[in-house]
Formats: sequence, C-alpha cells, structure tokens
Amino acid sequence: MILAVATLMPDTPRAYAAAMRVLLVEDDIRVAGALHTALARRGYDLLHAYSAAEALAAPHVDLVLLDLGLPDRDGMEVCRELRRRGDVAIIAVTARSDERDRVAGLRVGADDYIVKPFGMAELQARIEAVMRRAVRTRAHHGVVRLGPIAVDLDAHRVTAGDTEIVLTRKEYDILAVLVRHGGAVVTRDQLLAEVWQTTWTGNPHTVEVHVAALRGKLGDPGLVQTVRGVGYRLRAASAGAPTADR
Repeated sequence: MILAVATLMPDTPRAYAAAMRVLLVEDDIRVAGALHTALARRGYDLLHAYSAAEALAAPHVDLVLLDLGLPDRDGMEVCRELRRRGDVAIIAVTARSDERDRVAGLRVGADDYIVKPFGMAELQARIEAVMRRAVRTRAHHGVVRLGPIAVDLDAHRVTAGDTEIVLTRKEYDILAVLVRHGGAVVTRDQLLAEVWQTTWTGNPHTVEVHVAALRGKLGDPGLVQTVRGVGYRLRAASAGAPTADR
C-alpha cells in the first residue's frame, strides 16, 4: 500500500520542496519513518513504498529515493526499470559503500548515490543538486511539471490535472521564460526582452500587471515569486522541481 502525505512547514527551507512529489522506497520501517518525518518537515509531498512492486506501481513523481536492498526484488533492477520508463530523478539510498556498487547504481540509471548513515543536510543538498541538473536538461522542451500544473512547452498549453488553464499569449510566454530559466531569477528587463522583444513598453507596470494576472490563473500565487528589486522566479526552483515527460 502506498501512503501519500502532503505537509508544508512554515519554518523549513522550501525552495526545492514546495510542490515537489517524492517517492521514498524503503522497506525498513524505522529508517522510513525517520526519513519521512525529516522530509515532511522540509515541505515535500511524499509517497512511501515498502517494496519494489509498490514502487513500480506508484504514480508520477519528481524524485525517487530508492533503497537498493528491497525484499522482493534487487534495487538495481528497480532502478533500471524506473529509468527505462522515463527521466524521473533517482537517488540511490543504500548501505552499499563499495565503489563497484556505486558505479553500478549510476550506470543502471541513478542520478546520484548516498550511503547510509547520512545526515539530512547532505541528503537535502543532493536532492537540490539532482533537481537543478534535471531542470536544466528538461526545461527547454516537453512537459514540465510544477506540482499539479503541467506546462507543455511544445504545445504551448498549461493544465492543472485534466483542466486547461487558459492564458493569454503574454502570460504563457512569461511562464515559459520562467520555466526555461529553471528556478533562477529572471529580471524585469529580461522578461521585456524575451516576451515583448523590447526594453520599454510605454507602461512601467506592464510586467507586474501580466505577472499578477498569471498568478491568479495558476491558482497558486506563490508559485511565481517576486525577488524585490530584481525580478521573478519560480518557487519550485525547479524548484518546485519540475519534471518533464517525453
């Protein structure tokens, strides 16, 4: 049985956690509980699988934390199967510290490898690094997911679940520029240049007005963040962790 938990704590770093869905694949109840608690406190939307079968039956996620020592199937095989199915980010979490095991894990599809025991600061840093690389790779094409919102950069279409979010051309272009910058700050001048192909529209509030309208239509005002005096960025710095479908 897969357990879903969505927890957002106000006092924890959320640049990568907000709206990011993580599948924790771990059969040890004690270890799973500790990881679950620590990740939930950081704001991640968590699914938990105790076995390979549950992991492979889980719905789409942004990141998989995969224990390689599963009871029903070798974790390397599970990693290979997950990679075959798509480009979800995978971090192998294991007690296997031998270099050959680490190399094997990376070769079958893991994006990174962390050896038990480890601290949450290290795991958090590895999650952020993996998701930054994933966003840079995926953000220029395909379907980029920002939590429940999907941005189809090929079809110029934005949806929330099965519902299309109808945006104006400028609103869509602003969102696409932010997505392509993968959570990095985009200045007001950059938006004017990339969306309006100009450095001045005659109205000093043009960008602000369009961003406000975009926020309202997305249904999550905090998804597009204002960096005071600089510009805008996506909260899911990918960071909400966009993923892409091929």
